[in-house]
Amino acid sequence: MKPIVIASVNVGLPRSVPNGRKTVETGIFKHPAEGPVHLGKTGFEGDGQADLKNHGGPDKAACVYSTDRFAFWEDGILPALGPGAFGENLSISGGAEEDFCIGDIFAIGGAVVQLSQPRQPCFKLSVRYGVPELPAKVQETGYSGFYFRVLQEGEVQAGDALILQQRHPAGMTVMRANEIKYKLKDDAEAIRSLLAVEELAEGWSGSLKKRLAELEANA
Repeated sequence: MKPIVIASVNVGLPRSVPNGRKTVETGIFKHPAEGPVHLGKTGFEGDGQADLKNHGGPDKAACVYSTDRFAFWEDGILPALGPGAFGENLSISGGAEEDFCIGDIFAIGGAVVQLSQPRQPCFKLSVRYGVPELPAKVQETGYSGFYFRVLQEGEVQAGDALILQQRHPAGMTVMRANEIKYKLKDDAEAIRSLLAVEELAEGWSGSLKKRLAELEANA
């Protein structure tokens, strides 16, 4: 696997932002932290989420996005992007969705993490940038980012390398998982292949099991 490095560790607490005539609470605005930051079982010290039903928790302790994707989004879709542009805690360089698999285990600084699921884009991305079609575009491209669960707590900082400890034998990449969820909705065999990865977060596996049951009932 090619070298992958933490470009920035980003944290931020929820804030109120305008959304049309209303306001919404969101933790999507993150800023780079200086020096080491403690990564615990439910996230980084100094970080928080507004919507705890869909964000945060042990399976989504750290949100990750690749700066390698920024050039694509800056090409007529979004303005110039910087660390935390997609609300991620870890801005990485040197790899993206096709390079990571569900269940992969990495050492980062003093922490050990496991990839749990792709990031599922929500409307707050469009609130941040004023681009209503952005969440759908993220789904279409598969350039979603992903989440880590924490196996061992520790300090993480910019410049730390992601050191692959164990590649999951299923080889289910984040890109492939996105394809199955968003583009192969009626492909029962593909859904089964994703559900076979036991390390997939409950949030994703639960919805996929429901979809599979409906397909099997209508077969």
